[in-house]
Amino acid sequence: MTTVERDIDRIQRFDTPETVDLLVARTAAFVQEHVLPVEREVIVEGRVVDDEMRLELQRKAKDAGVFGPLSDTEYGGLQLSTRTQARVLEASGASLLGPLSVNASAPDDGNIHLLKHAGTPEQHARYLAPLASGDVRSSIAMTEPAPGTGSDPSMLRTTARRSDSGWVIDGAKHFTTGADGAAFTIVMAVTPNGPTMFMVDQNNPGLHVGRRMPTLDHSIPGGHCEMQFTECEVPADAVLGEEGKGMLYAGVRLAPSRLVFCMNWLGLAVRAHEMAARHIVGRSSFGVPIADHGMAQAHVADSEIDIEASRGLIRRAAEIIDTEGADSSSARHSASIAKTFVSEAVWRVLDRSVQLHGGLGVCEDHLVARFLVEARAFRIYEGPSEVLRWSIARRVLRPFR
Repeated sequence: MTTVERDIDRIQRFDTPETVDLLVARTAAFVQEHVLPVEREVIVEGRVVDDEMRLELQRKAKDAGVFGPLSDTEYGGLQLSTRTQARVLEASGASLLGPLSVNASAPDDGNIHLLKHAGTPEQHARYLAPLASGDVRSSIAMTEPAPGTGSDPSMLRTTARRSDSGWVIDGAKHFTTGADGAAFTIVMAVTPNGPTMFMVDQNNPGLHVGRRMPTLDHSIPGGHCEMQFTECEVPADAVLGEEGKGMLYAGVRLAPSRLVFCMNWLGLAVRAHEMAARHIVGRSSFGVPIADHGMAQAHVADSEIDIEASRGLIRRAAEIIDTEGADSSSARHSASIAKTFVSEAVWRVLDRSVQLHGGLGVCEDHLVARFLVEARAFRIYEGPSEVLRWSIARRVLRPFR
């Protein structure tokens, strides 16, 4: 057993502060040595984020013993508690490509959790094992073009009807993250007993992946795609979980997925905050370092407050998931609060970092400009802030009505 393997084995068995500190340090070192150079190739030189890059980075993550913070040990993962994931994913999130490198990026993060929770042993072997091991990518098709569902799941229009051999799915989807090049897609469709999730292999002749939608973010392999399901035949055992319980399973997936988003993006905000601090200490204007100007110090202080508050909300939600389960009402509530605050706090930190860099802040050579653009979707994906606020308020007001 190598030194790395012995260290990781201790982490898995004891999850002590010392061993977690070790894993966080290893993850940070891995990102610094292997991921940041590739990130610069993407941002500055225009290298495309594709599966060749993903597999290369994930191989190096496995060699470093930091692969799979969301995966069980049987799939080569680290089998960490949600609380430990919070620290590790903040470290890997220091780069736009860090989550992808350790197999903790959307939509695979949520799909790993969903398949583990709702999949059959056969589905675990066929879909979960290669996904959690990093051998393949996945997608989940829920959002539809108008008048189909977006934030309102009651507007779901894709249908699935029974056939002699199983089910036939018809409908259009868009913003299907990672669909181009995925091995399979989890599809939400209306059945006689309600919304149901189906496992569909990407080579199914009834599934067509259309164009990649031209979004602001470019760091996800497979893009965000339009999809069409036309007389898409799947067997009876393609149902994920039970018929009619698709929305329940979507809820189980949401809390961990929202929290992983928060962990990952907080890591990038921390890095941008440090980059801004380093810049203003070394740059002078009006005869003194920019760091000595009160308004610059106010930006730094506000960003530090946003980062620490975000860590606290993430830690609280992680504790609830670990103790009460991801499908508990309190977990959903806490994850909604964290996602709303952290997505906006990250945006504020990144925006201040751009401002503190001055003119260089809008130049992609200095990276923070790209960080800001890439992060904009965080306030929309996995639930827009406005919808989450509505949901939070309903839970708060319920006992008073």
